[in-house]
This record gives sequence, C-alpha cells and structure tokens, in this order.
Amino acid sequence: MNTGKLSNTVVKQAIEALQNGDKKAWFALFTNDAQLFDDGNKMNFKSFFEKALGHERFTSIDKVEQNGLHVYGKFHSDQWGDFKTYFKFTIDANSKISKLEIGQASY
Repeated sequence: MNTGKLSNTVVKQAIEALQNGDKKAWFALFTNDAQLFDDGNKMNFKSFFEKALGHERFTSIDKVEQNGLHVYGKFHSDQWGDFKTYFKFTIDANSKISKLEIGQASY
C-alpha cells in the first residue's frame, strides 16, 4: 500500500503504524487523553485500537485533504469487511494527535 500521498509527517507515521499493527508506535503518536469519534460517536480510544490494530488497515489511500490531516481510502477490517473510510486527524502544538475522527466515507 502506497503512503506517498501522505504529506503530514505525523499522519504518515500514524498510518504506517496502523498498517503494521504496531501498537507501541501508534499510541506514542497520541496524547494521553486522545479523543476518538467513529461515525460521530465518541468511543474509548485506547480499547478501540487495542482491538483494531493488527486487524484493520488501509488497502489504498485515494485522497488526502486539509493539509494532509484528512485521509480517505479503501479499508479492510477483519471484523467488518471492506469499505471506504476517512481518518481525520487533529494535531496539537506538541505534534501529538489529540483527536481522531473515523467513519465510512462516500466519495
């Protein structure tokens, strides 16, 4: 899977950690109180990604917007199958991800 379209360094590191199922690298990129919203519903960030990492990944990156913070692409979940998704990152002044919005995309 090509990550060449990812222009934001922190986002690129996060997507690469997701792709590799690397929990240590993934969680290190986020603030301790990072917020997660899945299709607009607030979720427990830590427990959600403890389960998802290693079982979910992008199969393609189709477009990147908002200075590299919004990523759209085809996605595979061992539990939910294949679908289009978005990941919208919010990065704080310390270059840590403080909020992640994910959900099914229609583009």
